[in-house]
Amino acid sequence: MDTSRLSVAALSLSTDLRTALRRARDLGVRGIELDARQGLDPAQVTGTGLRQIRKWLGDEGIVVSAVSFRTRGGYADPERLEGRIAATKAALELAHALGAGIVLNHVGDIPPESEGPQWQLLVDVLTDLGGWGQRVGAMLCAESGRAAPADLLRLLAALPEGTLTCDIVTGALVVHGHDPVAAVESLATHVASAHVTDAVAGAFAGRGRAVILGTGDVDVAAVLAALEERGYRGWIGLEPVEDRAAEAELAAAISSLRAL
Repeated sequence: MDTSRLSVAALSLSTDLRTALRRARDLGVRGIELDARQGLDPAQVTGTGLRQIRKWLGDEGIVVSAVSFRTRGGYADPERLEGRIAATKAALELAHALGAGIVLNHVGDIPPESEGPQWQLLVDVLTDLGGWGQRVGAMLCAESGRAAPADLLRLLAALPEGTLTCDIVTGALVVHGHDPVAAVESLATHVASAHVTDAVAGAFAGRGRAVILGTGDVDVAAVLAALEERGYRGWIGLEPVEDRAAEAELAAAISSLRAL
């Protein structure tokens, strides 16, 4: 595959951003995913800080593929919801300022029926975030993994066009009992990000576990082929399983993907 489209999370390489960028360059990847909850708080990034980050990115030949903002609660969870909405909006602004078009997060539990107060709350909040994203130039990208692809499709159909996109996370899909290739096929027109990770399924949905790429149940070649066939030209994110050997694991994953 074309490994120029590969991206890694900065925090998987170092808690120091400059060091993480250098290590990403040494790995031969062009994309970096920044975390707006750990190490890059939007409320604390000044104009001067943004200029410095942009300079570091330019020095290393790296671009920001996405900003990650993983909240504890979902967007239909009323506890601390106003703060969650405000923080997500700040993350969307930060993503645009850094040249990334998406913010990665889950949407939380999707109600089983497309009605009722919890469903309406979820639709209303995501519509508000979508409108904000259109104003600032970035979109919320919802993980397809814990959320079933069919539920995400139902939610997308209830939202105004251009409100929400999807992040295919192959390992998470396996853990929660879904077929990654089928997810790509069903969500194809909504996919704005893809993370090629591996996992082994458990006895029940949600009981599986992440494993090193190429050692689990994910058919990586089939997933990449499905993305290619449906015109996906975005970033392919990689995530190490073992923090203490993250660089070696990522290097091995990149090498194996080059051979596909």
